[in-house]
Amino acid sequence: MTQTVLDTEPDHSVEELEDLAYELRRLLLNLCGTYEGAVHIGGDLSVADILTALFHRGLRIDPNDIRNPARDRFVLSKGHAAVCMYIAMAMRGFFDYDDIVATYGQLDSAYGMHPCKVQLPGVEASTGSLGHGLPLAVGMALSARHRRETHRVVTLMGDGETGEGSVWEAAMAGRSQKLGNLVAFIDRNRQLMTSFAEERVMFEPYPDKWRAFGWNVVEVDGHDMRQLVDAIDALPDPTSDVPTVIICETVKGKGVDFMERNLAWHAGSLGAQDLERAMAALEASRNKEAH
Repeated sequence: MTQTVLDTEPDHSVEELEDLAYELRRLLLNLCGTYEGAVHIGGDLSVADILTALFHRGLRIDPNDIRNPARDRFVLSKGHAAVCMYIAMAMRGFFDYDDIVATYGQLDSAYGMHPCKVQLPGVEASTGSLGHGLPLAVGMALSARHRRETHRVVTLMGDGETGEGSVWEAAMAGRSQKLGNLVAFIDRNRQLMTSFAEERVMFEPYPDKWRAFGWNVVEVDGHDMRQLVDAIDALPDPTSDVPTVIICETVKGKGVDFMERNLAWHAGSLGAQDLERAMAALEASRNKEAH
């Protein structure tokens, strides 16, 4: 089948992506400080680098041609990280950040706590119920194969949701159907909503579980932009027959010291003092990493 030409912007350098990830975190904190309700800020911060790498380098997408059949499809399986995705997409040119801040969480807003493809064109799937993103991605990747299309289908899951049986049924189906056009990123921050992962669910030996299901397994530091870029650049061709999972070791609340690995910051809001403190912590973290 002839593929429609897809124009995308030139690749960003690792340094440029690091700057974009910092800006994404800054905008996240700003929204959390202006919204009166709770934002899932801990998990948003842990996926900021991953979403930056995807939307500014890894995904073949065009915000000016959102229905181009040649585009890559992205499914945010951990739907409660929607704010991070909205802002990443806004920074890529899909939406206006000020609109997100002005309307987030309001009745009839396109920017809900979980993404809705009906409300927000450019979002490929409505998500929120955990464990559903990979099954959706398998179906989308299989459909692409039947249509002889060569785009990728990418999903981002939290490690906690991979305790769902539906994830492993989908993992088995993805390998059985030889879906080399399927890529799963996992935010391995090792925290659930109210506990640390291994206290409630024994995930380890985690990478070996995916290998046992026949997947190509890549392990990276999910906050190291060079490793993320290298993993994306080394993905097998979409016409190959083995799906890939990229397991990203992350820190929940990354970049804000009083939120990092703190169960109290699964979700929350920031008053004026907390926002100032969080911004200062983010800046200090950036300066420390720069040196």
